[in-house]
Amino acid sequence: MSFFKTLLIMVACFFSFASFGNVGGGGGGAQSTNKPPPAWLSEARQAIKSGKYEDAIKILNSANQQDSADWNNLMGYSSRSKNPPDLVASESFYLAALKIDPSHRGALEYYGKFFLMKNDLISAEQMLKRLDKACNLSCEEYRDLKQAISDYKSKNVTDSY
Repeated sequence: MSFFKTLLIMVACFFSFASFGNVGGGGGGAQSTNKPPPAWLSEARQAIKSGKYEDAIKILNSANQQDSADWNNLMGYSSRSKNPPDLVASESFYLAALKIDPSHRGALEYYGKFFLMKNDLISAEQMLKRLDKACNLSCEEYRDLKQAISDYKSKNVTDSY
């Protein structure tokens, strides 16, 4: 087999294995299981996708799942994304999610973006390093936070002139 065919097969295998880490979607941290997510999680994710952050917060509060890293992550995201954002609550939810699951990919990504909102590039880059360790090879959350950091740096370079 030629070198290029071998390389092509290796690249194809890499991307097929790398995609397995994103099966759960929605910024979750846990690996996918065969059982469907709880109704509150699906409903909250749908409200978030629709930009209805206050509705998502109501759904999540009704579920009352404070011991869930996914619940805390989505509460943090919704608190950060609503208008006006509640950054104090958002940070407390991200911290709770990461206390429950220190490798929760969604919480690491969103907490990194939270730091960018606060102009704390160093902390955002620390979340990126943690995501690098939490992801197998690469994952969507890592790529998204890396892009957000790159965009942040570009914006700040052009703003300084």
